Amino acid sequence: MRRLLSTYSWSELRHHPWRHLAAVLAVLLGVALAFSVHLINQSALSEFSAAVRAVNGQPDLELRGPQGGFDEALYEAVAAHPQVAHASPVVEVQSYARRPDGRRVALRVAGIDALVVAPLAPALLPQLAENEDRLNLFAPGAISLNAAAQQALGLRPGETVEVQSGLDWVRLRVVGSVAAAGPALGVMDIAGAQAAFGRLGRLSRIDLQLAAGASSEAVRRTLALPPGVQAVGPQDASERISNVSRAYRVNLTVLALVALFTGGFLVFSVLSLSVAKRLQHFALLGVLGLSARERLQLVVAEAALLGGLGSALGLALGTGLAALALRLLAGDLGGGYFPGVAPGLQFSSAAALLYGGLGVLAALLGGWLPARAAQALAPAQALKGLGDLQSRRGRRGLGLVLLAGGAALALLPPVGGLPLFAYLSVAALLVGGIACVPDAVALLLAALGPSRQPQALLAVERARRMRHSATVAVAGVVAALSLAVALTVMVASFRDSVGRWLDAVLPADLYVRTAVDTASAEAVFLAPELVEAVARLDGVERLETLRITSLTLAPTRPGVALIARPLSEPERSLPLTGELKPARPGVVGLFVSEAMVDLYGARPGTRLRLPLPGPGGPALEGEVRGIWRDYVRQHGSVVIDSADFVRHTGDTRVNDLSLWLRDGASAAQVQAGIRALGGAAAPLDFASAGEIRARSLQIFDRSFAVTYWLQAVAVAIGLFGIAASFSAQVLARRKEFGLLRHLGFTRAQVLAVVAGEGAAWTAAGAALGLALGLMVSVVLVHVVNPQSFHWSMDLLLPWGRLLALCAAVVLAGSLTAYLAGRAAAGRDAVLAVKEDW
Repeated sequence: MRRLLSTYSWSELRHHPWRHLAAVLAVLLGVALAFSVHLINQSALSEFSAAVRAVNGQPDLELRGPQGGFDEALYEAVAAHPQVAHASPVVEVQSYARRPDGRRVALRVAGIDALVVAPLAPALLPQLAENEDRLNLFAPGAISLNAAAQQALGLRPGETVEVQSGLDWVRLRVVGSVAAAGPALGVMDIAGAQAAFGRLGRLSRIDLQLAAGASSEAVRRTLALPPGVQAVGPQDASERISNVSRAYRVNLTVLALVALFTGGFLVFSVLSLSVAKRLQHFALLGVLGLSARERLQLVVAEAALLGGLGSALGLALGTGLAALALRLLAGDLGGGYFPGVAPGLQFSSAAALLYGGLGVLAALLGGWLPARAAQALAPAQALKGLGDLQSRRGRRGLGLVLLAGGAALALLPPVGGLPLFAYLSVAALLVGGIACVPDAVALLLAALGPSRQPQALLAVERARRMRHSATVAVAGVVAALSLAVALTVMVASFRDSVGRWLDAVLPADLYVRTAVDTASAEAVFLAPELVEAVARLDGVERLETLRITSLTLAPTRPGVALIARPLSEPERSLPLTGELKPARPGVVGLFVSEAMVDLYGARPGTRLRLPLPGPGGPALEGEVRGIWRDYVRQHGSVVIDSADFVRHTGDTRVNDLSLWLRDGASAAQVQAGIRALGGAAAPLDFASAGEIRARSLQIFDRSFAVTYWLQAVAVAIGLFGIAASFSAQVLARRKEFGLLRHLGFTRAQVLAVVAGEGAAWTAAGAALGLALGLMVSVVLVHVVNPQSFHWSMDLLLPWGRLLALCAAVVLAGSLTAYLAGRAAAGRDAVLAVKEDW
């Protein structure tokens, strides 16, 4: 076998390098894309986890409260616990620092007790600069920055940095550095941090190191923690970090593997053509003693070599792409899950073996049918030019069984929060649709009546009677077009739903905010006095406030956003889905996002307890009245009326303002008035509803731009496949073309027959691909997205784009069939008839 590969197969490769290079390139791109996505995600996740561990340290237990913190009196009781060896109190604040040029930079501030932090989080212990007094470690106006913060702010020890608290800027002197890696971080004395950010008497967390022999579970039970404070272990924190981006990472990987799926079809097409051109060679080898099994092994070995070469090059390219993406994009990939992280490449040999093996497997699957055709070859007939590569008829009904199985799999629930059965459903639908190609071609062509034109009659009749050959010719088009249609429908549906959602949640004329994200909402806010003054401005007809904070409902899951806003008419102010429960006197009404239903079972009518301590009690309990769509917060959000929030917590701070202007009022004048009220240095952002909508949709289009490239690649591979398949078939039909020439057909008429067959088969493939793509799109829209990201959308069919895509495929398929038949319809076809004399 090795000698055959080194002589016979190598000769074929040298004579047709570009054809085989296309197959290698398809595998290469699929492996490179999938492997690079894996490396980027794993490197970013590992770096982000390491940065979080550096800040959080390595405690045995971590006591965490809501975003607003908890009473520091708990520290005294915990530190005195007999099974606690060390307890380190921490105040965490996400805010902004101002660069010398005025630009804001996100800065996380940690307030620590330098006397007790070293055993638990040594990376947080400040290293004072030279000539700094040791007591500056405890100075209220001193801060130490990590390397990322020093670089982002352009500051060195001894200089001053301004950090935002509310709308004010707090001036702090940089006295040293900290070793903690990751995003920009500043470390202060805990008392100074509490005073600077209005956290007097409040803590964010307490890190615990237990005494030797102490049990974490036993300590949890005996601590008697107040409501809202949770004891979290290291494994819970690791799982929470992973869960933040798991669905995003898995979907990116699955999307990348689509390239391998289409690459397998290209290998199938190339080897089908290669076997067709070597038909008599295989027959001669068979006569000389090469068994049918050895012929199969030879073609399979050729497929393995193509896959192995493509996989090896793909792993190298994927590693380079991952390194480049980590340098340019910092591992974010558009998801926004790892802000401020600049990870280095972390190569994984196990992952390389996995994705390299997938590339070889895709090539082997693509080469199996050509290998079986070479095995089933009758040498004596092939030497006389009577052999062909018509696919053996498969079991009738197999495609329908797979389609039914795919539909059934789509009804199954997610596994571990991932739509694994939905992915299997898509695979079953694609394979089942391809298996239905012969019968579908027969049904579609049966609707065409007999033509009086000889060329059209021959083209349609042969396409109808040789429909099992269509599986070879049209399978790539069906697979590629169905994926393109599914992605087009999914993206169009999502974009339309997001657009209508933006229209519903942006009813005001002007929006004002100072905090860019939920994490900074506690430290960066608008004071109640400013809000009242804005409401009295000329030109402002009505004003609504929004307060946002984060709550931890489960230690292994990311935080849930709590949004407080006026809800006098929730059916008008929120994009609700499903039933709306009537309000009950004395019961706090809550409106939850779709993610809350999936993750926490918070359906309408259920009671939900929120760890939100305040004057109203240790926790707020309310009843879920309805479900609303939230395309921003994947991990869940709860909306509560502002009056209920203030009454329970006493918190009157505001993060966002929505302003309705009077008729004829100037938005620019209103903005100027608000800036005057807040002060010239106040960091306020203004935007109209139209600006926010346009910016959001622009971000959406940029995030999904990769899907359009995937569609183009998939369709290109499908068209190359139909060209290779037609080439394989016309090579085996040279005698048929020669006979037509002897009967009086011109070369142009023969080519018209070939182009007509291509048009008939490609049109049938386009119709089947369209139908199959619509089925897959239903699974993507109604199963994959809700199970992955916990939001629903309405199905939108962009018929104009879909029909244009199908028409382009039919036109291109006819052209590729015409070009593939030119070489086989020349003088050699006339002379091929003499082979039987």
